[in-house]
Amino acid sequence: MHVFVTGGTGTIGSAVVAELLRNGHTVLALARSDASARTLKDAGAEPLRGEIADLDVLRAGAAQSDGVISLAFSRDHSDPDGLTQAIAQESAALAALGSELTGSGRPIVTVSGTPWVLGRASTEADPLPTDGPVGGRSRSVMAVLDLCSKELIGYAIAPHMRASLVVEAITAAHRTGLVAGNAIMHTDSSQYHAQSYRNTLQRLEVRQSTSRTGSCLDGAAAESFFATIKTEIGVGIWPDRASAHRDIESWITEYKQRRLHSALGYRTPTETRRTWQERMATAA
Repeated sequence: MHVFVTGGTGTIGSAVVAELLRNGHTVLALARSDASARTLKDAGAEPLRGEIADLDVLRAGAAQSDGVISLAFSRDHSDPDGLTQAIAQESAALAALGSELTGSGRPIVTVSGTPWVLGRASTEADPLPTDGPVGGRSRSVMAVLDLCSKELIGYAIAPHMRASLVVEAITAAHRTGLVAGNAIMHTDSSQYHAQSYRNTLQRLEVRQSTSRTGSCLDGAAAESFFATIKTEIGVGIWPDRASAHRDIESWITEYKQRRLHSALGYRTPTETRRTWQERMATAA
């Protein structure tokens, strides 16, 4: 693979670049200075001059790669204002990289901060903080969409991407009464292969469907939804988890109940679903 790496001369990035090259991959790496460019070139990578704030450069790097590893984070975070700006910069960079990769089937890998746990070393099993100064680096949203009406019928928000997040989302969708027995839940892989998720689908009498390898179109509806919410609500920083939840829930209400969709004949998703239900009731 030809991999675009940001933060390739950092503590983690230098090890990642070496590992990629050692395993036969080629690396295009963002270099913010001549010194960084020389370090990367000496290591065997191809440098791409630019900063994490140069969104056009990031898009160009992603466009010519088979995948992206985003590790860059500003070093100017010695005070609260600098940290807030660094997180906002990272969010904008990830959004730019994601927009270039959306629908392409090419992967992106990123990192987040290590949580502080009282009395012991933290591990990857510990939930990331979603409040306070670094909370903006660790929020995930999971959505369940009805492909017929485009209606969002279930969602969950959490500071992680573990299987419990997707279990919560499909359970919330089922509680609405809008998921009929023998319904099909289509997803990509990752957390959706967890045994707890499979057990939940079996309990709810929902059939599992998973994307084919390399077929990005299988997840196009969900990717389109997330691209829309990221574009409109942004990927900035909220002061706390409650504020983020409130803004996301407000956007979802507008999306379902007030937004007119051209693909639905300029009706809202909720209106489309109710019209269909009325038609089915009349036919019965």
